[in-house]
Amino acid sequence: MTTRIPFAQIDAFADRHFTGNPAAVMPLDTWLADDVLQAIAEENNLSETAFLVRCADEDAAADYELRWFTPGAEVALCGHATLASGHYVLRHDPARDGVRFRTRQAGILEVARAGDGYALALPAWAPQPKALPGIVAALGVASPVATLWHERGYALVIVRTEAEVRALAPDLRALAREGQVVAVVSARGEETDIVSRVFTPAYNIDEDPVTGSAHAVCVPYWAQVLGRDEFSAFQASKRGGRLLCRLAGDTVVLTGTCITVIEGQFFL
Repeated sequence: MTTRIPFAQIDAFADRHFTGNPAAVMPLDTWLADDVLQAIAEENNLSETAFLVRCADEDAAADYELRWFTPGAEVALCGHATLASGHYVLRHDPARDGVRFRTRQAGILEVARAGDGYALALPAWAPQPKALPGIVAALGVASPVATLWHERGYALVIVRTEAEVRALAPDLRALAREGQVVAVVSARGEETDIVSRVFTPAYNIDEDPVTGSAHAVCVPYWAQVLGRDEFSAFQASKRGGRLLCRLAGDTVVLTGTCITVIEGQFFL
């Protein structure tokens, strides 16, 4: 018997078509086996597939359970696919102002309407200074301003200029040998306050177009450097994506817009 699963492909942190980061959003009646979820994500071949299951307990702190899979692995946190999931739920239920997701490793995440877009609340994962010689060499960064690490596998490498960020041509095979690392290279921006690029070859994604979770790591750093809690950001991938960033205590709030580009059914 064929199972039909609703499917939407949504560009998150996108202000027009063909920008932002595509995510598949797939609501389920109940959880499928992990190997099936992974196989679906591999079939979709997007940077993330988000799976949603309604919380059965009416008194639960969240409305849905949420998990994210890249084509290579399940991840602990994904910002853009959470924003896309919020867009999916709120677009199909106009009476809602927001939706809360329970995740397995990142706690409760919330997406709320914010003007023409949405505000996404993520945990603030402040990185700590650490020497990262292998990662820096693989990225091809000659003289980083700072290197920092978060225990969830995020490397933050600060360089001097936006031009350096845009010119990066990392050795992706060497970077993959460093393990399941999300490598973030960031600098002060020219038209936005900060600019970044993100490389994750160990997750079968060479360069991620727009990465919410990377900003959960770099926003605490930049808030301290810039001396303010609100600023603009641009992720300078080929597709590109703009975010407004705010540090609110132990929470990073990212604001952006979404565009639904495909809706249909996945046959399993």
